[in-house]
Amino acid sequence: MGENILVLDEGTTSTRAMLFAPSGKCLATHSAELTQHYPGPGLVEHDANEIWRRTLECAHAMVREAGGADRIAAIGITNQRETIVFWDKTTGEPLAPAIVWQDRRSAALCRAWRDAGEEPGVQARTGLLLDPYFSGTKIAWAMRNWPQLKGVGDRLAIGTIESWLVWKLTGGLHVTDATNASRTQLMGLGSGGWSDGLLDMFSAPREALPEIVDCAGKFGTTKLFGGEIPICGLAGDQQAATIGQACLEKGDTKATYGTGAFVLTNAGSAPPSSKNRLLATVLWQLGGRRTYAIEGSVFVAGSLVQWLRDSVKLIETAQETEALARSVKDNGGVYLVPALSGLGAPWWEPEARAAISGLSFAATRAHIVRAALEAMAHQSHDLKAAFAADGADWSRLRIDGGMVTNDWIAQDLADILAIPVDRPDFAETTALGAAMLAGMGCGMFRDLEEASKMRGAGLTFEPKLAEESRKARLGGWRDAVLSVVTPAKAGAHLPD
Repeated sequence: MGENILVLDEGTTSTRAMLFAPSGKCLATHSAELTQHYPGPGLVEHDANEIWRRTLECAHAMVREAGGADRIAAIGITNQRETIVFWDKTTGEPLAPAIVWQDRRSAALCRAWRDAGEEPGVQARTGLLLDPYFSGTKIAWAMRNWPQLKGVGDRLAIGTIESWLVWKLTGGLHVTDATNASRTQLMGLGSGGWSDGLLDMFSAPREALPEIVDCAGKFGTTKLFGGEIPICGLAGDQQAATIGQACLEKGDTKATYGTGAFVLTNAGSAPPSSKNRLLATVLWQLGGRRTYAIEGSVFVAGSLVQWLRDSVKLIETAQETEALARSVKDNGGVYLVPALSGLGAPWWEPEARAAISGLSFAATRAHIVRAALEAMAHQSHDLKAAFAADGADWSRLRIDGGMVTNDWIAQDLADILAIPVDRPDFAETTALGAAMLAGMGCGMFRDLEEASKMRGAGLTFEPKLAEESRKARLGGWRDAVLSVVTPAKAGAHLPD
């Protein structure tokens, strides 16, 4: 058996492959950008074949770097969750564009179901709210609007990104791990299986869906890289990051700041429930036993910086945002509510739109950029208040993702949350978590505790901001958010 682990990390804006040693050291990486398709307002699509081609490109580069397929012990896959792919089981070709997790096309369906009183029952069964974010609502829209999905009959296959990749890698194995399945809104959170009632509600044919499996194990092999390599680890990106941060005890909390921002708190072995519009989800499943998490999702984080760069041309590179934020003493009264794809937890306002407030002739480019970065801490503070109201307050926060390599953001999180914030030296914990699961699945590690030795050292940011300044910041944020949310929700989810 080989000694290294190959991770396929399927993000929203890029795909990449990473090669890990058993110690946790990242030996090499190769990435490729993914084309974002925006066919209309609120619509976001990917080309599943492009994802596959980019994955092959990146994986081949890492196999060469390793010295051949026989030097790789296992493959782990982690992926953008909720994005859904439709393909033909016979040809293995996509039947339609992949609908991305950010896509809002099913908003009207969700609104109709909520108006019909369906949300409490759905939340009780799945831990999820009725929102276009989740795969089931996207499937429902597609089955109603894309006739090519009905024309193929029992040849139709439906799956999230890791399911699509396993199919392509193995030549036809149709599986999904429990973490991704729990995000479809088709799986019973307690039972761990597809729910007939939910399948009917979302028009999802059972025969088109994959088998739900553990997050670690031997799921099949691929022969595409010059030898057989087993696929041994599967997890959605946020669950993988939580594992990579070694949040193995109940109450441990991590936040990933990537395209969006996602906070998960380990909730233990019993399915949790939220009264504050947070989500309950599977954190991992091993040996058929599930560990759960409470989750809060912010839709726009790193994508806001990308928007500043690509759409409004306020910056040339993401790296310059830190210097711009430091160049002014404060935000100058400018606040940016980044509802470019609606608002996630605790608001769940799919039709909210972004707003910049507090502009004056004194406002500069630096103030707007600083307000954009401050929005990360402001949104995180709203989530912390909701977690606390559900009895899961954070005493410290483990952070990761591309955004928090920015020291200014890491310190601002500590200041606004008023708790210590821990950042690992190796920030790509999503890939690391997938490597830990693959290592378990191939027998390299006995359990997650042993695998957690792959996580290295880190740095802690302690709160430094004066309480008066912190309250003033949060007061300005409160006013800004109230300008974009439904009046009925105003005050319901914002902390005092």
